[in-house]
Amino acid sequence: PTPQGGGIAVIAAALAVLLSLLGAPGGEVAALTAGTLALALIGAVDDIRPLSVGLRLPLQAAAVVLVLSAAGGQLIPGLPLWLERGLAVLAGLWFVNLVNFMDGLDWMTVAEMVPLLGALVAFGLAGHLPGPATLVAGALLGGLLGFAPFNRPVAKLFLGDVGSLPIGLLVAWLLYRLAGEGGLAAAILLPLYYLADATLTLGRRALAGE
Repeated sequence: PTPQGGGIAVIAAALAVLLSLLGAPGGEVAALTAGTLALALIGAVDDIRPLSVGLRLPLQAAAVVLVLSAAGGQLIPGLPLWLERGLAVLAGLWFVNLVNFMDGLDWMTVAEMVPLLGALVAFGLAGHLPGPATLVAGALLGGLLGFAPFNRPVAKLFLGDVGSLPIGLLVAWLLYRLAGEGGLAAAILLPLYYLADATLTLGRRALAGE
């Protein structure tokens, strides 16, 4: 079996940046740090001894709710706030689990996330993302580039749940922040290939009774 756990190093890079930003006002970074740590711990346990869906899913949802609540704002003024927040939580939970689902394919997470994070860093340098979000995107980008040689086909290492779950949360937050800065279309388009690929695959499996 291919070893898992490569995500520990990637998440360590992101957490190092988050911990250095903890003094930022508003509590958003603190909530993101807590959510990232929680999902990393859940993932680590799940990698060693698989958890039931009934336990795993509510804990993931709690992390998504925590981060979205701290991020605040409203992306679509025409929608009732409660409806937008509910849809945002579902989207965040879906994204976290899709990143986890796709980690089993050699270089798939790298091939999707490296261009996406590179674009987010470029947006940040152009002033379309707040400084903390740009730094987090840069840390994740560097971590995944370091992980890439070990995951290239045929993979010698995978992220594991310890990496894929918090990476999903962090990237979902980054896309939400981009949307909040006026880049809603970009936030949808950047991960759309990845989202469509995984969602259609899961849909076909469900219809086939798999």
